[in-house]
Amino acid sequence: MSFSDYRTALVTGASSGIGAAVVERLRAENIEVHAIARSADALNELAERTGCIAHVIDVTDRAAIAELAGSVQFDILINNAGVDRPKKFLQADAEDIDLLVDVNLRAVLHICRLIVPGMVERDRGHVVNISSIAGNYNFGGNSIYHAVKSGVAMLSNQLRIDAFGKRVRVTEICPGRVATDIFNHVHGNDPSVRERFIDGFELPQASDIADAIAFAIAAPVAVNIGHMEITPTLQVMGGLQTARPETSAAVYEAEGVKR
Repeated sequence: MSFSDYRTALVTGASSGIGAAVVERLRAENIEVHAIARSADALNELAERTGCIAHVIDVTDRAAIAELAGSVQFDILINNAGVDRPKKFLQADAEDIDLLVDVNLRAVLHICRLIVPGMVERDRGHVVNISSIAGNYNFGGNSIYHAVKSGVAMLSNQLRIDAFGKRVRVTEICPGRVATDIFNHVHGNDPSVRERFIDGFELPQASDIADAIAFAIAAPVAVNIGHMEITPTLQVMGGLQTARPETSAAVYEAEGVKR
């Protein structure tokens, strides 16, 4: 398959960041793009700029998603919508768990349930799940996010098994840090947030992620690019830490042992 073989796309979380960049990139290929987001103003501005079809829908609104999926045959599905509440699991509350599971995992499952069978029936389609390096690597203070993104990673692998024998391709995109406004959404709209996560770093842009997705979609039908990990050159996920037991640390301090 290539862009010339596809006609319609659904992009979730489309009002800003990676989602908006993907909409722009697909529209540049003359794909009819249905863009979903909660932010009406930003989504309508995107529609005016790109010619996409705007749908002000929350991805957790199963009835609205089902109505859209039943009215359009989608060749491309981009599951991009996501939220985060970074904290250690020991400090998590029920609302954190419900929100991240509902938006980042349950919505993806239901959208795939509604759209992928049609792709299989037509023997044509491409699913792109935008996951995260958090689905493959552990780092502190974001336990629920790790769990749900791991679920998306496994779903991406499983979809290929379930659609085996049909020309339905599945690509999981795993970004590291990208220069978008997601950090303000998560940590608050304060200048210090940009200073902490973006300023001074050499980071991929949202358009870089969109170009990578376009590369996967434009590949020949015989090629399925299943997993793409996209990080800054100056970011690594490896590392090892070893802690002394608190009791041992107290002994060291009492005895004045230099560590």
